[in-house]
Amino acid sequence: MDNHLLGRIRARYNTFSSSQRQVADHVLAHADSVMMSSLSDFAKACGVSEPTIMRFLRKLDCDSYQVFRVGIAQELAHGSAENIYEEVSEEDSQAVIRDKVIHHTVRSLEDAREIIDAGELERLVGMIRGARRTLVIGIGASAAIAFDCYHKLVRLGIHALQENDPHMINILTSGLGPHDLLIAITHSGESREILDAVSIAKGRQCPVAAVTSYPSSSAARAADCLLLSSSLETRYRSDALTSRIIQMTITDMLYTTLALRLGDSAQLQVDRSRVAVAKNKT
Repeated sequence: MDNHLLGRIRARYNTFSSSQRQVADHVLAHADSVMMSSLSDFAKACGVSEPTIMRFLRKLDCDSYQVFRVGIAQELAHGSAENIYEEVSEEDSQAVIRDKVIHHTVRSLEDAREIIDAGELERLVGMIRGARRTLVIGIGASAAIAFDCYHKLVRLGIHALQENDPHMINILTSGLGPHDLLIAITHSGESREILDAVSIAKGRQCPVAAVTSYPSSSAARAADCLLLSSSLETRYRSDALTSRIIQMTITDMLYTTLALRLGDSAQLQVDRSRVAVAKNKT
């Protein structure tokens, strides 16, 4: 068992049921009390049943409560259980707010190792390379991530499109086919406009990749390729902010891998784009 249980809890938080989240909340807020509690006392402190605790542990790949306790104890002993779960408060100074936000963001990115599947990343790279054209869509805050992904793809010379207007999304999606690819970026995985486009694409036999924070969401269930960007949100930060940062990191991972796989042709196209953009600079 590696010593990253708290990171695993944070990274997989959106995969837990409501009762399992009670357990996660208790552990993240009171990690030091876990190693001193029996299973029955721990369940009582979390306000759930013992079977719920065991289901929670299985989601963490823990064989037993004892293994879980030992893992938490080891993290505490090695000083890796800093409490980033603590939220910013109105009493915090600007320096404290700065440090909490930076620490939370950095730790969320570290936790992303637990949730981003390297195999699915490689699979999506292959799908992009094999697609005649790739349409990247996102609504609201996800539109910025979709544009970033599109921007990176076209810099590599990949035939890509991007859209955030619901009507245009549906029009473009209706023209996709089996040799194309739709990449849907949606934090919740339940945006009606995105799900409409996914449905149209599936009806056209077009492969769908989803980047979302919720593995049980409608978009995740419909996707042929799934990349998760789960994170723990806090009270005072913008909704899904750290998830967006993780999604931006995913687009960087895709760009880097594609550039490596495409080799000289990708570098040539990147150089051409730099020269073209340089013409607009004084």
